Amino acid sequence: MTDDSAAELTALIEPLKALAHPVRLQVLQWLRTPEEHFPVHEVGVCVSHIQARTGLAQSTVSAYMAVLERAGLVRSARVGKWTHYRRDEEGIARLIEGLGRDIGGIGAAPAPSARP
Repeated sequence: MTDDSAAELTALIEPLKALAHPVRLQVLQWLRTPEEHFPVHEVGVCVSHIQARTGLAQSTVSAYMAVLERAGLVRSARVGKWTHYRRDEEGIARLIEGLGRDIGGIGAAPAPSARP
């Protein structure tokens, strides 16, 4: 495996690991249409609103959001003492493109069966 292919795999693995947790996936889905789920600030959704919606401890939600941010799926912005989050649509598009390229055939017709 070359360094480039290892880097490409890492670029896919980290976001997929982040999305493997149901709460993190749900938060990312909520952030797709944040106005339907949260009071929205111009820079994003306050972590306290995400915490209230999930019913989890603030420290747990902050840790989950950090995982999503490191994976390139959300961006954060500080407003005073609060952190606001929004989806990183470019990062999500790169993930989808990478999945299509590296796994191949996503959205394409299934390969013909080898069975007669």
